[in-house]
Amino acid sequence: MISVCMATYNGGRFIKEQIDSILPQLSQDDELIVSDDGSTDRTLEIIASYKDERIKVFHHQKTGNKYYPTLKVCYSTSNFENALKQAKGDYIFLCDQDDIWEKNKVEESMKLLKKYDYVIHNLSVIDENGNVVKEKYYKNQALTFKIFQDIKSLSFWGCCSCFNKKILKNALPIPKRVVQHDSWIGLVAEKIGRCVYIEKTFIRHRIYGENTSTGGKKSKNSTFLKICYRFSMLVALLKIKKNQE
Repeated sequence: MISVCMATYNGGRFIKEQIDSILPQLSQDDELIVSDDGSTDRTLEIIASYKDERIKVFHHQKTGNKYYPTLKVCYSTSNFENALKQAKGDYIFLCDQDDIWEKNKVEESMKLLKKYDYVIHNLSVIDENGNVVKEKYYKNQALTFKIFQDIKSLSFWGCCSCFNKKILKNALPIPKRVVQHDSWIGLVAEKIGRCVYIEKTFIRHRIYGENTSTGGKKSKNSTFLKICYRFSMLVALLKIKKNQE
């Protein structure tokens, strides 16, 4: 069983295109879990129009991180954690509300998930009109799969990641001082599981002014703040035991 976990907040502009790219790739036993952060646009109305039992909507109260109150990324982390807590599948796919999945994303990813615990792939970048502005985001391998180097770079993209239940079990709950859910899950996978990066682009990731996530945008955080939340992530990671099932 597959659980696709999507966090939403005022995503009505593009969410239909994204859902339409996901549902045909799922079986009737799979699920699309949506955690909504209190959308005030047509997001929930559009989702409800599908009348598809595979879509399960959970309402979430928009929550930041008291340790890093200025970091907006913490809102999506909390929202994604709420979605992940509802996942019943053996395999979990993270999903943004405004991307487009390529038709072979699930099929190709599942082949790799039979061998690996965590899979991350490349992505292409599109603008708000769907025009490709970058064929491949990563020119070289995204991750080294060496924990200290990957904490430094934090090149994990949740929208490009999928993993099995073992990784999910050990990644939840997300530690209070961790600000990025996708980086945390990827690092947990590096510590306890078998990981692989593939060069193929299985999504078109939309970058525009209203994105909830920060992927692809230049960070405005201070060097001190970046060091702080990386150190916090490392401390939390040291508490995760290797080879834990």
